[in-house]
Amino acid sequence: MTKINRRDYLIGMGAAAGALAAAPGFELLAQEQQPTSESAPTTSTIADRNRRMKWWHEAKFGMFIHWGLYSIVGRHEWVMEMEGIPVKEYEPLADQFKPKPNAARAWAQLARRAGMKYMVMTTKHHEGFCNFDSKLTDYCATKRGPGRDLVREYVNAARAEGLRFGFYYSLMDWHHPDGARCMTDESARRRFVDYIHGQVQELMTNYGQVDILWYDVPWPLDAKGWESEKMNRMVRKLQPDIIINNRSKLPEDFDTPEQRIVASAERPWESCMTLNDSWGYHTADNGWKTPKTVIRNLITCAHDGGNYLLNIGPTGDGSIPLESVKILSAVGDWTRSNGVSFHGADRCQPTRSRFASFSRKGNTLFMHVHYWPGDTVVLGNLLNKVNSVKLLATGQPVKFEQNDWRVRMTGLPRIAPALVTTIALECEGEPKQDHELKRAQKPREGKY
Repeated sequence: MTKINRRDYLIGMGAAAGALAAAPGFELLAQEQQPTSESAPTTSTIADRNRRMKWWHEAKFGMFIHWGLYSIVGRHEWVMEMEGIPVKEYEPLADQFKPKPNAARAWAQLARRAGMKYMVMTTKHHEGFCNFDSKLTDYCATKRGPGRDLVREYVNAARAEGLRFGFYYSLMDWHHPDGARCMTDESARRRFVDYIHGQVQELMTNYGQVDILWYDVPWPLDAKGWESEKMNRMVRKLQPDIIINNRSKLPEDFDTPEQRIVASAERPWESCMTLNDSWGYHTADNGWKTPKTVIRNLITCAHDGGNYLLNIGPTGDGSIPLESVKILSAVGDWTRSNGVSFHGADRCQPTRSRFASFSRKGNTLFMHVHYWPGDTVVLGNLLNKVNSVKLLATGQPVKFEQNDWRVRMTGLPRIAPALVTTIALECEGEPKQDHELKRAQKPREGKY
C-alpha cells in the first residue's frame, strides 16, 4: 500500500510523484482503482457473486496485515522506492528477515478479539519478496532468512481462530528485472506476466480454500498487458468460491476505497485503512487512531453496506506494535457486546444526529452515541413508530416518549455507559428519517 496517488503514480515516477507529494492534501488522496459503473464482476455473474460474498457481507470487519522486508527497516513499506535504495543494497534484507515462529497466531487471536471475521496478508508486496514458498524465485521466505513458509503459518493461524483469510498480492514488482521494462519490451512482458500468473497459481493451489484474492498496484501494464481476464478465470477455476478485488484493472467482485470511506452505489465495497499513518511497520509513526475513531469508521462502513479492513504492521520479528494491541483490544471490548449492530447489518437510511451515527438490521435501528448528552437522548424526525427501546450491550429497557417530531429517551445514566453507547430502537417497518418533510410540517408559533 502507499500514501501517494496511484493514478498519478502510474503516469510517471520521479518528478511526477515528487510534485504530487508536495501538493496540498497529499496525505488524503485516494490510492485505489476507481469504482466502475459496471456492476457485474468481469469473470463471473452477479448471482454467483452474491452466493460467494454472503459470508463477507455478514462479516463487515477484517484485519489487513502488511509484513515483509520493509518491516525490518521500520520506515514504511515504500522505503525501497521513497529512499531510492538499489536492489543490490535492499536484497540482503531477505537474509536478515528471521521472524519468530508462528507470529501469525497472535495476529489471528487479536483479530478475533477485536470482532474481526477475516484477515488479508501481504504474500508479496511491491518490494518483490515472497512470504510464501515459490518455485519461481529464490527471493522467498523458504529459501532466505525465514527458512519456512510464512504464508502457511498465517493460513494455519487464521483457521485455528475460525477466521476466513485472503491473500494480498502486488502486481507491481521492484525486484524482478522485467518489472519495468515489460512496458516497452514484449519479450520482457511475456516473461514477467508468466511469472506473475505462475505465482498467483501457486497461491491458489497450495493452501486449500482461499477466501479472498486482494490484488494491488497494476503498474505498469493495463488489463490486456497483464492478461488479467485469463489470470482471474484461472483463479476462479482453482478457487470457485473466492472473491476478487478490483485492482487487476478489472472490476471483478468488490471496490476498494483506500484511507477513506466512500460507498459504491451498486457494487460491494470495502474501505481499507491504516491504524496509524503507515501500512508497514514504522518506528516513528505515532499517528494512531483512537478506539472511538475505529468504532465510528466501522459503523460508517456498515451504515452504507460496506466492509472495514483495518491494518496492522507487525515488526520485523512478527510482533504486533503495543499500541495496535491496545487499540484493537478496546475495540473488541465494544464489539463483544455490540457486534449484532454491524455484523450482517443492512444499508441504513437515517443519518442525521450531531452526537450519534446509525446502523440497521431489519426493522431495528441502532443509534450509536459517540458524544453522550446526559440522561436524555433525543432522535429527531423519525418517520416510524417506535415499539421499544433498550441499551444494546446490557438489554436494559429504556423509557421513551414519541410524538410527530422526536423520540425522547429518558432515565439514562448521566455519564456515558461505554466508549460508544448503542441504543436499539425496534420500529414498525424499516426505519426512515426525513428532516425536510418534518421541517416543512412543524408548526411555526413564533410572533413577529
